[in-house]
Amino acid sequence: MKITSLTGGIVLAGAIALIGSATARAAEHPCAEKPSKWQRTECREMVRSAPGDQYFGRLKMSYLGINNTFRDDAIRAGAYTTNSGLISSVNFADEALRDWAHRYPGDPQLARSYFLAIQAMSKLYVQPEQERAYHYMLVLVKKFPHSYFGKVMKESLARGFTEHWYAPAQPCGTSGVPSPIATPSDPRLHIDLLVAPCVPTPAPSGSPSPASSPIP
Repeated sequence: MKITSLTGGIVLAGAIALIGSATARAAEHPCAEKPSKWQRTECREMVRSAPGDQYFGRLKMSYLGINNTFRDDAIRAGAYTTNSGLISSVNFADEALRDWAHRYPGDPQLARSYFLAIQAMSKLYVQPEQERAYHYMLVLVKKFPHSYFGKVMKESLARGFTEHWYAPAQPCGTSGVPSPIATPSDPRLHIDLLVAPCVPTPAPSGSPSPASSPIP
């Protein structure tokens, strides 16, 4: 009887310990029954976040792959570039980013990816990437105003943002601007159109007139 009682006591003590550890783990979990304010915030973010093994876009990029592509291409671009290979690489990462934002619009990790996309796209001196960089700045300020990246973009927009892109060369004698550029309605946006040197207009080709023979 003593042995049975001792064994029962050990089993009961072990069960109590297991229940206590499970309760402690549940209390530490963000989605506990009575979570704190911070735990509720963490729980909401965890529910809205994309799984770590989720892939996006045609290239099936993870969120780490998206961030690494933007970060590496911003370094490779230097001060600025119009390299088609870099533009294609950034566009593939941007496609994956937009797919991620469409499927998980409340993911808090999107703020970092938008910020890295802006760093890369602002160095690509072509119109679509310049306009998308400005669009992502507005997205950060609107959707993630309390994040670090949203605050940085808010300060940057307060100083203004200038879009840079190259215009195609025009024949000499014209104004040099291929088409009139509308003045942006947003006072924070400026457009710097870089016009290439004019190209001489070739003379009209035709049959050469026969040279007159000299009179003796």
